[in-house]
Amino acid sequence: MRYLFAMMAVLVLSGATFAAEDFAAAQYAIKDDDGDPVANFQLGTDEAARIAALRGVIPVGNARGDVTLLQFYDLNCPYCREAAADVDALVRGDAGLKLVFVPYAVLSVQSVQGAMVELAAARLLSPDRVLDFHRRIYAARGIIDAARVMAVAKEMGLDEEKVAAIARSDATLNLLRENATVGGLAGLRATPAYVIGGVAILGHPGLEPLRRVIAAMRACGRVVC
Repeated sequence: MRYLFAMMAVLVLSGATFAAEDFAAAQYAIKDDDGDPVANFQLGTDEAARIAALRGVIPVGNARGDVTLLQFYDLNCPYCREAAADVDALVRGDAGLKLVFVPYAVLSVQSVQGAMVELAAARLLSPDRVLDFHRRIYAARGIIDAARVMAVAKEMGLDEEKVAAIARSDATLNLLRENATVGGLAGLRATPAYVIGGVAILGHPGLEPLRRVIAAMRACGRVVC
C-alpha cells in the first residue's frame, strides 16, 4: 500500500495530539495505487487562503497552468523521497500543470537546514532547472542536510557564497516557519501532503491517482467528478 505518511514534529510545536483514526478519514473517493482510500479533506476558506498566500514556495512546471498542485514535503521524509520520481514524471508529462513545492521542514534540524539551502538555491535557478535540482537532492542515501543540498547546488553551477548568504538569512528561516505554521493550522499532519482544488490529500497516493485527480479538476472543477 502506497498510502504512507510520517508523523510530524510540528505537532509538538502546536501542543496538539491526534489519534490514528484522524488520519484515516477520506472525504472524497480518492484511492491509492492499490485501491485503498487515501485520507483527504476539504480545506476551510481561511486555510486555503493562507496556503495560497505562502511566500516560501518553489513553483515548477507551467507558471500559467490550468491546474495547480502543491506538494508539502520534508527532505528527510522517506515517503517524500519515494514520491519524488512520480512528481517529476507528473510535471514532465503534463504541460498544463503548475506544481508548487512547499518546503515543510518539520522532522528534524537537518531538514530545516537543508530546506533553507534549497529555498536559497531555487531563487538563483531558472524555473526549468528547479525540478532537476529537487530530484538530485534525493539521489544519494542518508540524511539530507545543508551540506548535502549545497553540494547539489554547486554541481549545478551556483555560487556557494551567494546561496549561503540567502540561506542563512532570517528572511529564509521565517519563510519556513510560516510554511510550518500554515500547514499545521490546515491539518497537514503527514508528509508528503498535497493541496489541489481546495482539498488536502495526506500521503502519496501514487502517480496515476494524482493524474486522475488532476484530470477530474479539468473535467469538472473537483478532485472527484
